[in-house]
Amino acid sequence: MPRHEEHIEQDIHVILKKYWGYDGFRPGQEDIIRSVLAGRDTLALMPTGGGKSLTYQIPTLAMPGLCIVVTPLIALMKDQCDKLRRLGISAVAVHSGLSYSQIDIALDNCVYGDVKFLFVAPERLITEVFRFRVQRMKVALITVDEAHCISQWGYDFRPSYLRIAELRKYLPDVPVLALTASATAKVVDDIMDKLAFSSPNIFRQSFARDNLSFAVRHVEDKVEQLLRIISNVDGSGIIYLRSREGCEKLAETLSQQGVSVSYYHAGLPHAERAIRQDEWISDKIRIMVATNAFGMGIDKADVRFVVHYTESDSLESYYQEAGRAGRDGKRSYAVLLSSPDDRRRVCQQIDAEFPPVEEVKSIYDKICNYLQVAVGDGYASSFVFNIHEFCSREHIFIGRVKAAIKLLQQNGYLTLTDEADNPARIMFCVSRDDLYKIRITRKDVDDVIHVILRLYNGVFTEFRPIEEGLIATTSGYDIQRVKEILKIMWQTHIIRYIPANHAPLIFFDEERLDIKNLYISPDSYLRRKESIYERFEAMQAYTDNQSECRSMMLQHYFGDMTTKPCGRCDVCLAKRRHHSSDSLEQEVIALLGEQALTPRQICSQIKAEPQAIARTIDKLKEEKKISVTSRGKLSIIE
Repeated sequence: MPRHEEHIEQDIHVILKKYWGYDGFRPGQEDIIRSVLAGRDTLALMPTGGGKSLTYQIPTLAMPGLCIVVTPLIALMKDQCDKLRRLGISAVAVHSGLSYSQIDIALDNCVYGDVKFLFVAPERLITEVFRFRVQRMKVALITVDEAHCISQWGYDFRPSYLRIAELRKYLPDVPVLALTASATAKVVDDIMDKLAFSSPNIFRQSFARDNLSFAVRHVEDKVEQLLRIISNVDGSGIIYLRSREGCEKLAETLSQQGVSVSYYHAGLPHAERAIRQDEWISDKIRIMVATNAFGMGIDKADVRFVVHYTESDSLESYYQEAGRAGRDGKRSYAVLLSSPDDRRRVCQQIDAEFPPVEEVKSIYDKICNYLQVAVGDGYASSFVFNIHEFCSREHIFIGRVKAAIKLLQQNGYLTLTDEADNPARIMFCVSRDDLYKIRITRKDVDDVIHVILRLYNGVFTEFRPIEEGLIATTSGYDIQRVKEILKIMWQTHIIRYIPANHAPLIFFDEERLDIKNLYISPDSYLRRKESIYERFEAMQAYTDNQSECRSMMLQHYFGDMTTKPCGRCDVCLAKRRHHSSDSLEQEVIALLGEQALTPRQICSQIKAEPQAIARTIDKLKEEKKISVTSRGKLSIIE
């Protein structure tokens, strides 16, 4: 082994032990790390809970320079940043929820400081401030998390991910590590193409979960089946539903049955969600009934069961959610409850995701008006978006708005981010000339206006993030007084003022267009709908399957062909019982072929459960293969 490779091997094991306390890597991790250290573009397919983060963290710490991590979820950015900082590793995050000065400081630290990890939302890649700074950074690695988002064939396509290839133009010698927990063969090829891989280079961890038992229960009464699972399996669990209302109703039903339960969905206030999540993680609550808003980034290893009360629309999302069970390696269960009406309901929900193109354009226009973005403005700007207030004001069903935003997002016009802590934002309602004409009688208001004009550019043309603390320090007033002054300016129609809040943002990937120039590609519209139905048909095939090992079925779907029956899923167990039953029948027939015997005598000569032997005897009698003699013994019917 060359000397420099020996040094790297020592480095990565020393780093692993120093920061994470592990003596060795999980299967597959070290191969991925070595590929990155060799400077090769690398695609790693690793199941949920497979240790993806170490595959970029370890090589970055072994090299000079920093790692840019592109990830779409602000909550996960913060979670990863916090974990690295607790280990004494410098990490920063840049996303649409930060003020300009916060972004400036973060990027400056990446250029001049000792930052090792820069987490960035994909929509920030298009901004001039990011492009300018990134060329001055010493970048060792670009990591693309949730890499399936770059593919139009993926289940969560985001056009902003396509900007990553542009980033490579500024950093031509920097390798890319793409990570995903769920990608079909088609998506794998698309990821490497869109990220401009120099050559194909794929590492696949097995998608088999040796401790996880998959099962599908076809039932009429889902509540009864659910209560049976809850009573038979110890430990904490997650129950997934597709609707918020359904979560609340089911949680109430379970609570009435004495189950320790709570519910979680995106409609709850942020603070309440955090409390419920903490109660579940600390085992104060045993079971969480939730939509798919629950689970991303939750670090709870001892989940014993995940039940899908309603069917998923794809195997990608099902596998990711089911995979949250049993991350501690102990026996756990992933159960899907299916009823005859499920398919119709999912198909209705899929169709609802594709409103007519004219309706999409109309909703786009209304959103822009609601946010007060003029035609030709808004490019690379972000705005707090209260979707509930918008829907109430416009009298539009929230599901239609979400569907329209998704289509607008997939056509590259705007991005709806997940919720974040957003800074206060202001925009003057009057022009600069008119502002000087207004007679302002209060000195404190006049002072704050002059401070704002000195600190912030562009406040007459668009909403700009501000820091009330900075305004307070500069003006000499305390922060509470500054907030009161801003509200007075708002009430007197000098500014529009949005206080700091926790809400989603809309980020404009393109300037606002007149709706007659807004183009929703019919090809992408139809192709995406076809793709969604293809994934749902795969999900339906999994649900209906009664002959193939479920673990093997999932592995094959994700391109993992080195598989064998798991022996634990409902299909494998049914086959084993059938085989055992056949074998038991043959043993009983063989014994009775020698002489007539009582059931007790048969039990004494066969190693099997008495109940199983009794069932076999009853079956053989029904099939008229054996009969009872006058002495009460069993004999073969010739």
